[in-house]
Amino acid sequence: MAETVSCRSEKQASRLGGRDVLAALVGILPARYDSSRFPGKPLIPLLGKPMILHTYDQACKATTLDAVVVATDDERIASVCRAHGAQVVMTRPDCPNGTERCEEAVQALGKQYDIVINIQGDEPLIDPGTIDAVVTALQDSPDAVYSTAATPLATDEVALRQRVKVATDAQGYAIYFSRGVLPHNKDGVVRSYPAPWTEKPYLLHLGLQCYDRAFLSKYCKMPATPLMAMEDLEQLKVLENGYKMKVVEVSHSAHGVDVPEDVASIERLLTAQASAVGAVAVAVRQA
Repeated sequence: MAETVSCRSEKQASRLGGRDVLAALVGILPARYDSSRFPGKPLIPLLGKPMILHTYDQACKATTLDAVVVATDDERIASVCRAHGAQVVMTRPDCPNGTERCEEAVQALGKQYDIVINIQGDEPLIDPGTIDAVVTALQDSPDAVYSTAATPLATDEVALRQRVKVATDAQGYAIYFSRGVLPHNKDGVVRSYPAPWTEKPYLLHLGLQCYDRAFLSKYCKMPATPLMAMEDLEQLKVLENGYKMKVVEVSHSAHGVDVPEDVASIERLLTAQASAVGAVAVAVRQA
C-alpha cells in the first residue's frame, strides 16, 4: 500500500471520505477504431498528434490515478499508444460499449483496483481536475456506486441530440439522463427554469464515468433495461436497477470529437491552450 500512497499528492492522502482514500485507482481509455460516425477517430491527427494521445496525456495529469491504461481492440491504435509509452490492454472487438471494455481491461491487468474511471478517448481537452473531482465525489459518497460529471449547457445547444443532458436531485444524485430536452416542459420549448430558479442551468453530461470496482463487475452482468435501450445511454441501467449515482458539477466545458466537422474547432482550442501555457511560461521566466 505504501507504493500507492507515494504516487498521490499529500492533499489526497490526508483526505477523509466515505471510502478508503488510499484505494488503488485506474483510469481506462476505451478506444475502438470502427466508430459508426467517425471510423478511425482515435487516430485522427490534432495538430499532428493522434487524438487518443492528447486524451492520454491529459488523463496522466490527474493526481488521483495510480495508472492510466488504453483499452483497444485495434492493433493500429495499440501500436501508436505503445510508441508513446502508454500501457495498452487488448480487448475483444465485440465489446458492446465502453463500460464493458473497461471491465475486460481491468480483469486483464491482473491487479486489484478499487475504483475504475472510464475516460472517453475522444475528449482531447479533458480537464485533469474534473477527473479528480469525479473520483473525490465517489469517495465521499459511500451510498453511491458510480459518479460522473456535468457542466452548464448553453441554451442554444439544449435541443441537440448529441448533447446528453442530466437532471439531479437536491443532493446531487442523478435522476435521469436523456438525449432529448431535459428537463422538458408542457409548452415543448427550451426556456429558463421558472422563478425562483431562473439561474439554474441545463446540465450537460460529460463523458467521464467512475465506478466502484465491485459494482462495475456486477453492472456488466446485468441485462439491458428499457430506458437504457430507448435512450441508448448505458448509465440509465444503473438508475433503473435502483443504484445511486453522484453527479459533480464543474465549470469545464466539454470539447469532444463526435464527427469529422468537430476537428477544426478542437484544433483551434488546442492552439489557444498551447499559446496560453506558453505565455505563462514566458512570464515565469521573466519574473
